[in-house]
Amino acid sequence: MSRLWEAARRGNRAARPDGRPADGGGGPNPLQILRRRFHAGELGSVPVVLGLLVVWIIFESLNKNFLSPRNLSNLSVDIVGIGMISIGVVFVLLLGEIDLSVGSVSGLAAAAFAVLNVRHGVPEPLALLVAVFAGTAIGAVQGFFFAKVGVPAFVVTLAGLLGWNGLMLYILGYSGTVNLDDKGLVAMLTSFYFTHVAAAYGLAVIGTAGYFLASYQDVRRRRAAGVPARPLSEIAVRTGVLAVMSLAAAWVLNQYQGLPLALLIFLVFLVGLDQVLRRTRYGRMIFALGGSVEASRRTGLNVGLVRISVFMVSGTMAAIGGLFLASRVTSATQTSGTGILLMDAIAAAVIGGTSMFGGRGRTWSALLGVLVIQSIASGVALMGIQTAVQFMITGGVLLLAVVIDSLSRRAQRAHGRV
Repeated sequence: MSRLWEAARRGNRAARPDGRPADGGGGPNPLQILRRRFHAGELGSVPVVLGLLVVWIIFESLNKNFLSPRNLSNLSVDIVGIGMISIGVVFVLLLGEIDLSVGSVSGLAAAAFAVLNVRHGVPEPLALLVAVFAGTAIGAVQGFFFAKVGVPAFVVTLAGLLGWNGLMLYILGYSGTVNLDDKGLVAMLTSFYFTHVAAAYGLAVIGTAGYFLASYQDVRRRRAAGVPARPLSEIAVRTGVLAVMSLAAAWVLNQYQGLPLALLIFLVFLVGLDQVLRRTRYGRMIFALGGSVEASRRTGLNVGLVRISVFMVSGTMAAIGGLFLASRVTSATQTSGTGILLMDAIAAAVIGGTSMFGGRGRTWSALLGVLVIQSIASGVALMGIQTAVQFMITGGVLLLAVVIDSLSRRAQRAHGRV
């Protein structure tokens, strides 16, 4: 296990401590830490946050409705479907692999739910579970061919992109569209809001307090173990920034309809799966495998099982994302899961900071990346600009994110950290 832990630490460099002595003595201040991480290629999510701010400033200067409570509230719901899919993509990218089938799987899940519930009268909760488990099963099948048969993940999931899309069209039949009950369970996923002001503010306070307590406990554990830990000053700064941002977001949401249920569910998945990646043995195995397959195999790690499980996570999250996308339009159609959905889901993970080389990333990458992509889409729509411009801007941002990732790895290699 010690060798496995070392491999995981080599793989997940984004979460490295700043090097401050474990005894809690006088360490560098936050500005010094930021400067050191800049030169070492360990900026983490700083570039994407700055990029998001630039996008918001530009579109707000062009259209004063961009940062209006109504538009930001709609944006908070629009990001959920793609964001859920992107979380699953993060897991796959951590292995240094790719899943091209997530768009088709999301469309198939939406179609399966709609047909079961609307055409065959299956109760919504049961139909929803079947749709989600279908995504899990698809992930297991694809993972098996990749991990056990040895077919490259690119080929397996490319075949899935075509095959599952064809199955979706077959299930929908000649009509091509199945409308959902606009008062039903799935429709409420994106239409229900907690209108009391205490809901949004309470979530902001609980989230901030939870972050501080988790960070503080992490520092105590590290110091007790005699390993480097973040200085308390850095934790205080991070907590303060998070408090300001979360309370501001709560205020904006309360100016419109309140806290969206979809956003709450999305945040629960983000936090829960982030804990899985960072706090569990399973998460350490994923990072270790992404850092070095051979080293992980020599430690006794069951490489095939981990690979299959990761694709199962990807398929499950794709199915959940597909249900949220269907909820947004209250229907399942032949275009579900098609178009640029696949590219948006992958781009969101990469733009948010997940490395395409494997071994580095967090579920929060999905949130940051999808915020950038959907902000661009929202701004372009408000401006009445052609969709082609949106594609070009998103493509440029994606290229910039990969360039930053490549330069970061080069800097880390120069410092002997890769």
